[in-house]
Amino acid sequence: MNVKARNKMKILFADDGSEHARAAIKLLLDLPLPSETPVHLLRVFPAGQTHAVGQMEKDLNVTREELLSHQMRVKSELLLGDPAQKIVETSEQTRPTLTVLGAKGLRATLGILLGGVAQQVVEYAGSPVLVVRSPYHGLRRVLLVTDGSPSSRNAVRYLGRFPLPTGIDLRVMHVLPPLISPVIMEPYFGGRDTYLPTPAPEEEHRILAAQEREGKVLLDRTCESLSKSGLNASPVLVRGDAATEIIAYAKEEQVDLIAAGSRGLNQFQGWLMGSVSRKLVHYSDCSVLVVKRKEG
Repeated sequence: MNVKARNKMKILFADDGSEHARAAIKLLLDLPLPSETPVHLLRVFPAGQTHAVGQMEKDLNVTREELLSHQMRVKSELLLGDPAQKIVETSEQTRPTLTVLGAKGLRATLGILLGGVAQQVVEYAGSPVLVVRSPYHGLRRVLLVTDGSPSSRNAVRYLGRFPLPTGIDLRVMHVLPPLISPVIMEPYFGGRDTYLPTPAPEEEHRILAAQEREGKVLLDRTCESLSKSGLNASPVLVRGDAATEIIAYAKEEQVDLIAAGSRGLNQFQGWLMGSVSRKLVHYSDCSVLVVKRKEG
């Protein structure tokens, strides 16, 4: 793939003045974006913060000048309203190829709360969303997670076009499911006994071996797809609870960015409790890129 084509982006940057937003700016400036990359710089404040509008304008101008100094084409906007709602609305209107924001801002001092700004933007924005965490130490190691679903394949295609820095350490992870034994309920007078029968060793070995073969095929296919986009990736195959294994691996290997696919929701579907992408945004220590796949 042509490098210029891969680096071409249209960015919506949601700035809330927090340390995580500052980290997001640093990450954004580390991407090999071409000059004149369009950036819509957005600051949204609720009615209770109208007294600080003057300072917000100054902070917004600081960010704007910083982006302009890197030859980006910047449009800045200061809006009154609910931050998550306004960011999602702006995303729908401008159709960016990437929405960027900090992991937690002034309204979420205890972390990303369920229903917090970042979480809602990830759920409802139509574009891929990059949630950046502070402290930011550079973009050196990226972990792409895949389960072979259409959402994951969409994330692979998107990452193939994403402007990653040269020499990035890219890894692709697939998490095999734990071997779950069937539950058998044996009735007896006054209640039931519960048994968790263990499969015969040869049957368990057959199941595990088949899953591992399928996992390796998926990883090889994903790495080959990324190679066609000029990205060299290393496969990682583990077993267990998907979100737990991904987060633990990212922490142990000092991953700077996790990329994952997500089916995405509309306003009528509500929250999908327990989704892997939500847990990654909620619990991981590093930045997370969630690539949405709209249904229909």
